[in-house]
Amino acid sequence: MFEELQKELQDKTGRRINIKIEELNRPELVAQLVAEDIGEQLVKRAAFRRTMKRAMDTTMEAGAKGIKIQLSGRLGGAEMSRREKQIPARYPFRRCGQTSTMASPEAMIAQGHIGIQVLDHLGTYSEVDVNGANAKTGEAPKKPKRTYKR
Repeated sequence: MFEELQKELQDKTGRRINIKIEELNRPELVAQLVAEDIGEQLVKRAAFRRTMKRAMDTTMEAGAKGIKIQLSGRLGGAEMSRREKQIPARYPFRRCGQTSTMASPEAMIAQGHIGIQVLDHLGTYSEVDVNGANAKTGEAPKKPKRTYKR
């Protein structure tokens, strides 16, 4: 299946394409996957508050430091659209040196579109295991070297 997809893409683009597939160890920590899961449950007519609470609990148990989930639209089939959000007690909003991901897909239900926004906080860069090179080795020195004489 994977080879067929690669061959089809190469035929359409006329270029050589390499596809790399990586397995996620903890999909509960990826904001896009959490938001899509909430959307699928809403399409299946699950209660939105229970869905938000369950997603928040599983993400926090998986090791996230915090999460913010916000739904907007005709929640519960109401005539007027509104916005509901849930945030656990400890969620640092957009500070420097911290890793957080964001996703905002939509779910199409019988009453209309439901907007979903998920922000998750995974900790500081020193706490998170980064798959790339170590960021501290590429840091600039504290004092810049003088290139001129005074």
